Amino acid sequence: MNKSGMSTVTQFVLLDFPGPWEMQITLFSIILLVYILTLTGNMAIICAVRWDNRLHTPMYMLLANFSFLEIWYVTCTVPNMLVKFLSKTKTMSFSGCFTQFYFFISLGTTEGFFLCVMAYDRYLAVCRPLHYPSIMTGQLCVILVSLCWMIGFFSHSIPTFFISQLPFCGLNIIDHFLCDMDPLMALSCAPTPIMEHVFHSVGCLIIIVTILYILGSYFLVLRAVLQIPSSAGRQKAFSTCGSHFVVMSLFYGTIMVMYVSPTSENSVAMHKIITLIYSVVTPVLNPFIYSLRNRDMKFTLHHFLCVMRIIQTSSIGFVKPNE
Repeated sequence: MNKSGMSTVTQFVLLDFPGPWEMQITLFSIILLVYILTLTGNMAIICAVRWDNRLHTPMYMLLANFSFLEIWYVTCTVPNMLVKFLSKTKTMSFSGCFTQFYFFISLGTTEGFFLCVMAYDRYLAVCRPLHYPSIMTGQLCVILVSLCWMIGFFSHSIPTFFISQLPFCGLNIIDHFLCDMDPLMALSCAPTPIMEHVFHSVGCLIIIVTILYILGSYFLVLRAVLQIPSSAGRQKAFSTCGSHFVVMSLFYGTIMVMYVSPTSENSVAMHKIITLIYSVVTPVLNPFIYSLRNRDMKFTLHHFLCVMRIIQTSSIGFVKPNE
């Protein structure tokens, strides 16, 4: 909680997507459907990897952890957004707002590092296939996953704490559907350009370093794939690496557009739309991209669903005679 003597703000008002009640109901229904699909799709990937021993490889273990991350990424914003659509009071407590901000920015940063690790995994699998089993071991996979989570959360803990200690007085209206950096800094009574500059610099540095690493990895992968003599080998490599590259493009494409887009009268509305894309839309697309472009994942999911259907049918048949 902000302990400054100038602070009088105890809660913030999030405007979300203002409009008539009918539009609020429509947006609520669409985003609720997207949220359910996100949870279902990512949980299906986690269950498939856990259930099928053939998928107990570094690539699929990383994919399962990535799906787990996506579930938390949407959960830190969407449930609160859904409540605001149906509520006349669109307020959020001071501590709740900064908690959401911290988790949102930390989980987003963690996702960037996860994409780097997945790109490194594909680089080893394609460019150094003979050394892949000895390099990408289960122990290294656990270490890399742990580092992604730790760096993602620790890198923003101190800046977020100092921002929360700024004095907030007067206006408490945030024209957004979540607590983000720029709207919060705009409401501070004592603007600190240095702190804002440091926060943006750290964020931009992480984005630039991770995207350059990912692009460099996939450039080497593409060069190695084009040298594969058999068309079947090239197709398999493109199938597994292509899905990773599509996910990376969706995530970083929207983030880069948000950071490089010029300020205009529609910048607030554009900021909301772009944030909605990479925080809500992209997570729901990831399971479809991975499952539709990966033969092993499609087979396991299909088998898993068939088994669940058989179990459900058997349980219904077992219950009926007792009724």
